[in-house]
Amino acid sequence: MTSPADFDRDLISLLDFHVEAGADAALDERPHDRFDEADEPRAERRPAAAPRRELAPARAEPARPPERPAPQRTFGQSAAAKPGEAAGDARARAAETKTLEELEALLAGFDGCPLKFTAKNLVFADGNPAARVMFVGEAPGADEDRVGKPFMGRSGQLLDRMMAAIGLDRTSAYIANIVPWRPPGNRNPTPQEVSVCRPFIERQIELADPDLIVCLGSPSTQTLTGTKDGILKARGRFYPYRVGDREIRALATLHPAYLLRQPVQKRLAWRDFRLVRAALEGKA
Repeated sequence: MTSPADFDRDLISLLDFHVEAGADAALDERPHDRFDEADEPRAERRPAAAPRRELAPARAEPARPPERPAPQRTFGQSAAAKPGEAAGDARARAAETKTLEELEALLAGFDGCPLKFTAKNLVFADGNPAARVMFVGEAPGADEDRVGKPFMGRSGQLLDRMMAAIGLDRTSAYIANIVPWRPPGNRNPTPQEVSVCRPFIERQIELADPDLIVCLGSPSTQTLTGTKDGILKARGRFYPYRVGDREIRALATLHPAYLLRQPVQKRLAWRDFRLVRAALEGKA
């Protein structure tokens, strides 16, 4: 027989699974059995038709053109503009920033990415921007969106433990994401959304100027390195990342959220983090 403690633990694990899957908002006060509703006879589910009323013919009025709402504006570009136009505008303005503080303020006023209007907070960065290593993930989740910092949920706790295993913490590492706003339901950001936000993470890397970049997961790896390989093939390899005349090494590894779903793969991530430690010590 399942003990109350085991039942509570299983219930919490189930709730965590739903939150990680993006089911973090109630749509009604009571649950609905959609399968049972689908099995009901169609006639029972169809509302009774209202009796028809004889109406006098109305006088025809000239049709008015629908009013179009004013489009949201970004830095002189419409938020509904083509992603290439918004990305080009973002790249031009990001290049004008001289500090990370200026870049964060610029992002806070950027309306060119639709994700801004569905997210609660801008998730810019956490940790020490002067650190030698920079971790770059994909996009914020529900916990990060609520707090306004990257890697704050269960995956963040796992990342903290992984960093601690090689002698790092958030005072000796800098952490950011490719996309700084949470996609609805924790879905993956679209290529268009990544394209619009990419100039900001590239400028963020340029201003932080780390010695090593750790790409957490496939979207981060493919965006920053240009590889088309999946993360299981790309992980454990160093890629060149150019910032002006300087070349920074970028290491691909597994995302902590993936490791929570596939704990057996932690052994691969441990090998990668040993490479991070060796690279920082000048041994790799």
